[in-house]
Amino acid sequence: MSAQHPRRVVVGNHKGGAGKTAYTVNTAAAVASFGRRVLVVDLDPQANASRRLGFRWDPAEPVPTIAEAIKADARGVAADAIYPCGWEQDIAERIDLIPARFDLENRISEAGVVGAVWRLRKALEDVDDGYDVVLLDCPPSLGHLTQLALAAGHVAVCTVEPEYDSVEGAVRFRDFIAERAADVGNPGLPLIGYVVSRVRGNIGAHAYQLDGLPELFGDRVWTPYVPERAPVKDAGDAAIPLRALGRSNASEMAFLFEELAKRLLAELGRPVTAVA
Repeated sequence: MSAQHPRRVVVGNHKGGAGKTAYTVNTAAAVASFGRRVLVVDLDPQANASRRLGFRWDPAEPVPTIAEAIKADARGVAADAIYPCGWEQDIAERIDLIPARFDLENRISEAGVVGAVWRLRKALEDVDDGYDVVLLDCPPSLGHLTQLALAAGHVAVCTVEPEYDSVEGAVRFRDFIAERAADVGNPGLPLIGYVVSRVRGNIGAHAYQLDGLPELFGDRVWTPYVPERAPVKDAGDAAIPLRALGRSNASEMAFLFEELAKRLLAELGRPVTAVA
């Protein structure tokens, strides 16, 4: 599937712990800091992106989530599951969320239903036109939930930790897109970049893997690399943006994600010429 103005970004890796959700949430904050509108679609039943963006499920007042939007199998129904970011900071005004809950796993059983893989694409039709970037946070799987994202996406980004298993997961994600995107009705889906995260400079194995990334993925390995630092976890645990931590090392990490967001926006044809 091509798009004149691509905006839907599938964030994946066939390995947990590769920094997918951290990249998604902090990129949303960075894009919003540039004055752009961003929608996060949480496709992981763990719902970590939803929680980190301030969404709280209240069983006394249930509301639609991405699971209901997918199940409905109807054009534009995702509009009923969009909620504002729960952060108190001003950038939250430009961030919306389609949250997940653990019951999203129920959609996996629908994988064999004819046309089920296109339900997310259908649900988002005409709904996300007003956003500059739509980030689809995938589970560490190549199964039905990730395939829903690949069927709906305009481009893909792979997060990768410089560990053997994570790099192998990135290779599997890359190869799956190359070999199977047509099977989900989205031939030619481009994997535009690899975001290297959770880098620890004191580990020799990380240096070794970093040296090999250009050979595997060429010039699509984006910089700057994101080091493993406490503020990313602290902000995620507190469900606040990095800069709200009020620490210099948190601001440094936010700056790295802002630089990566500039690269993403440039790839999408929406370059940052001035910070809002």
